[in-house]
Parts: sequence; C-alpha cells; structure tokens
Amino acid sequence: MSRKKIAIAIPASVISDTPHLREKTSKIGLIGRVAAVFRVDEIIVYPDDAEKGKQKDESDLIALLLSYLEMPQYLRKRFFKLNPRLQYVGILPPLRTPHHPLNRKAKNLTTGEYREGVIADKTKEGVLVDIGVERPALMRETQWALGKRLTLQIVTTGERIEVQTVSKDNVPSYWGYKVTVEKRPFGRLVENGKFDLTIATSKIGVKFVDVAEEMTEKWQKAESILVAFGAPARGLHAIMGDEGSELNAVADFVVNMVPEQGTETVRTEEALFASLAVLNVQFGW
Repeated sequence: MSRKKIAIAIPASVISDTPHLREKTSKIGLIGRVAAVFRVDEIIVYPDDAEKGKQKDESDLIALLLSYLEMPQYLRKRFFKLNPRLQYVGILPPLRTPHHPLNRKAKNLTTGEYREGVIADKTKEGVLVDIGVERPALMRETQWALGKRLTLQIVTTGERIEVQTVSKDNVPSYWGYKVTVEKRPFGRLVENGKFDLTIATSKIGVKFVDVAEEMTEKWQKAESILVAFGAPARGLHAIMGDEGSELNAVADFVVNMVPEQGTETVRTEEALFASLAVLNVQFGW
C-alpha cells in the first residue's frame, strides 16, 4: 500500500503582517520545518485577496524561500543565483531530512543509499552527476539535460561511483516537499478534484474530537489529502465569502484544531504545527 500524499494550503498573505524581509524569512523557515517534520509532500500557496490581485510578489517570495530551504545544501549554488530576496537565508533552520545528508565524503557512501543530484557534465560513458561529495558520480543514462535535478540511488562505490535514477515515490524515507504557487482562489483549487479529502481549519469549525470518527473513515479511503489554513487577518470562512461561496460547500470537514484557544488569534505557522500534530497522532501517514 502506497503512502498517502499530504498537501497543505497556505495563503499568500501569510507574511503580510510581517514587515521586514528578515522576519518574513524566519516565518517561512518555520513553515518549511513544520512541513518537513510532518512529512508533507506539497505546499500550495494560494491567493486570498481576489480584489487587489497584487499578491504575486508575496507568493513568489514564499515559494522562493521554501524551495531554497528544501534544496539540499550542496545543490543550492547551482540553482539559486544572487538575489536580494535571499539575503537572510542564513537564518533559515536546517531541515535535516534524509535528502539533506551531512556526509560529504565519497568513501562514506554506501551502495543502495539515495541522494539528490544534478547533471554536471557529459562523457562518452554517460553523464557526470554532482551528488554532494568530492567527485562526481557516473550515470549511464544519457537522456537528461545538463542542470537537471534528479533523485538517484548509488549502485557502485569505491574508485568509481555509479548511480541510477529512481522515482521519488520509491524512496522509502521522507524525501522533501514540492512547492506550488496556485493562481486560482482557494475554492476553485479545492473543486478541481485533485484531493480525495479536504480538511479546512477554522476557529469557528467543529472540534476535532467531535468529527474524528467520521474523518477516520474518509481518511482511510483517501490517497491524497489537503489540509488548508487561513490568513493572519482572515480565516477561511472570510476568504471563501469573498469568493461568493461557503467553506462548508468545498471542504469535507471544517475543524477547530485548537479549541478553547487562549489567544485572540492563532498564527498560521502555529496552526500548522498544532493541526498536523493532532492529525499525525490520530492517523499517521
């Protein structure tokens, strides 16, 4: 049985209440860490201010920082050029996921282990791949273009390191998230049928304990699950109201994951941790 695919949806305005780039970077770093801790497969950034339509910069910044954080450290210089929006990436927390290995020595590689790599050069025998050690690995598959990032498995170690491509889905451990910038509003995103189960979080939702049994039945049958979060200033009910629709019409469950909260608001990054922790304990994936 294949592992369930878990996606989270966050609004572009998640950083709107944070004025300085340094603090924006810190907040996005926390969101990326939460996603990695709970093995999230996809982070979707959706527009939540339909009237202004000026959220492209915010969405692009969130996607840039999340993508940078997800990229193994040894590949970042190849994929990210100097950019003023990346000036504070030094404060981003390390993910320490399996695809961010600490080993940089070829002699410590083991046959069968997985690495991320990028096609660095071509030879008569195949292509040379940077996998984050002192010398490149050889891959005899030649259909890939220079600069292509691939998930790889080590076939041979020693004087000559050889690798082969593998599907990310076949890697037995958690292998990072992908980032999607969604142009459609939240309602249309959900209605496209990509997800078997949609869970919306809301302060005015039903307490999780009251729907846990019903949710369990649907969770067990679902292969792809979306957990959605609102904005700092406005929840998903208000966001859907702007779209001329109701949250209950598009989500399978509208759940309060932090009942009896002691603060007026729960920040999106706080809601992420609380919600995914509860779902992880209840269901796992």
